[in-house]
Amino acid sequence: MVRKFLPAGLVFLILLIAFLPVRASTARDIVAIKYEGIINPVAAEFMDKNIQRANKENDEALIIRLDTPGGLDTSMRAIIKSMLASDVPVVVYVSPSGARAASAGVFITMAAQVAAMAPETNIGAAHPVSMGQKMSRTMTEKVTNDAVAFIKSLAEKRGRNAEWAEAAVRNSVSITDTEALNLHVIDLIANNTGDLVKEMDGRKVETASGPRVLDTKGAKIVTREMGLRLKILSVISDPNVAYILMLLGFYGLFFEFVSPGAIFPGVIGAISLILAFYSFQTLPVNYAGLLLIILAIILFVLEIKITSHGVLTLGGIISMLIGSLMLFDMGGPFIRLSLSFVIPAVLITALFFAFTIRLALKAYRRKPLTGKEGLKGEEGTASSDIGPEGGMVLVHGEIWSAFSDEKIPKQEKIIVESMQGLKLKVRKFQQGGIK
Repeated sequence: MVRKFLPAGLVFLILLIAFLPVRASTARDIVAIKYEGIINPVAAEFMDKNIQRANKENDEALIIRLDTPGGLDTSMRAIIKSMLASDVPVVVYVSPSGARAASAGVFITMAAQVAAMAPETNIGAAHPVSMGQKMSRTMTEKVTNDAVAFIKSLAEKRGRNAEWAEAAVRNSVSITDTEALNLHVIDLIANNTGDLVKEMDGRKVETASGPRVLDTKGAKIVTREMGLRLKILSVISDPNVAYILMLLGFYGLFFEFVSPGAIFPGVIGAISLILAFYSFQTLPVNYAGLLLIILAIILFVLEIKITSHGVLTLGGIISMLIGSLMLFDMGGPFIRLSLSFVIPAVLITALFFAFTIRLALKAYRRKPLTGKEGLKGEEGTASSDIGPEGGMVLVHGEIWSAFSDEKIPKQEKIIVESMQGLKLKVRKFQQGGIK
């Protein structure tokens, strides 16, 4: 009896195992984003949106691959606020090799639940710099002390080296990835994102909702790119691009004023200036520098109207050169225009205005070709005898009524002196003489 039911039992067991629900993997996605450049409002928006999305989708972790020379304090603090309020662990990974986390990047790295670096990277030099204005010694000390208190609070919250963090702000110290690991500034060194995910597995971190143990084993890494809108805003937020947009705006509007109705130069100029003003909102602009650039353009225009023997042009060049160097000169070496960029721009601008304004004046002073002024001084032929009482002349292939203070025989060459009503006043043409 047992042998009879044995095959049927085996078949039932196999079918039962086949239809049993398979236990799904508990591993959630790990999102990886990359930001390379200055910390500005674009960076803040990009990171904040991804942190919020990671929380909404309940991802396992968000990895920020960071390479920055620093940036704006307001943007840095906005990013850190989002990181501290996140229920999803935020990992800052300074990569690839050769990357750095300087200035504002140090604060962002310190705020991360997991701080990691790739080999041959560095971190440090977090001393605050003035943005847009000179600071007194007292104000500099206040700003420095504020930055020290902020970075120490972040380091202590994450259990990292607060003493080094203070030195990074006060003394602008910078260290390598190996030194950072030994000094407990970061948590680990990873060759790539895959290695980083493996090494994070099982690490206990503190999030806004409480302690959490990272479960990254078998997790899928999802890479998210910056959207087109933010990419465009990031490009125009570059100091050099903002400077070019400003100059293009001035060029376009100038063309429109010189040649009203051209439309295209005016439209391009207006768009360029609006984009430049947006860029200025994301950069530490020194408005004294901006005013000097505007003054330079005014001086270039006045050079054509006023005989200054080049003094106004020289003043415009000096004003524009100094203004360009001052424009972004308060934001550190990463928000500054170089001489190799500024000098050609100044010279090209001076030549541009000199050339275009001279062309406009030349056209303005050119003898009219139509109307009364267009006929004055033109040569013609007497179609009949001409005297004070009148006669007929051929000018420009047209027959005109004419008169003259002198007797002019038929077929004699004449010169038009003026036009009175519908009659031309003419005189004899004198070969080799003044018309």
